[in-house]
Amino acid sequence: MIIKVDDNITLEVLADKHASACFNLINTNRAYLKEWLPWVDNMQTGEHFKSYIANCQKLYQEGTDFGCVILFNNQVAGRIGIHHISHPNKTGAIGYWLGEAFAGNGIITKSCKALINYGFDVLNLNRIEIKCGTGNYKSKAIAEKLHFKQEGILQQAELVNDKFIDLFLFSMLKQDWSKQ
Repeated sequence: MIIKVDDNITLEVLADKHASACFNLINTNRAYLKEWLPWVDNMQTGEHFKSYIANCQKLYQEGTDFGCVILFNNQVAGRIGIHHISHPNKTGAIGYWLGEAFAGNGIITKSCKALINYGFDVLNLNRIEIKCGTGNYKSKAIAEKLHFKQEGILQQAELVNDKFIDLFLFSMLKQDWSKQ
């Protein structure tokens, strides 16, 4: 499945064909990604990422995850997805990351808008969350640009680099998104 965001940005459901490019992007951006993402050290080989893809495909088939690669000018630039989808509660959480060289081009904001529309219109979600480290000002700015409501701070909610960090919790309701 493909979601065309604009002339330069496309979202493709994560597949085996993306393994090498995604792993290479992670490998060349380790220090940059590791600052806020707890899984980076677990991706040490291409086989680790292939196993990750297999798990994502399983969750996709179960309907609890919709994970995509972000293609910028046909080059893998990062990942985005709606995770932890609960169909009974009509909720999900957006997660994203981007290679450092692609930052500052509006790629994540535009990709989030397209994915939020997909979540509300196709997946029929009612609530989408974004969580990010309280010191991750770039990610916080994305949630604010998209007019997500900051609901609070989850104390010591994620272990990153052997340290528990607090997370901002942002949410968007379908009724509020449609008013934008």
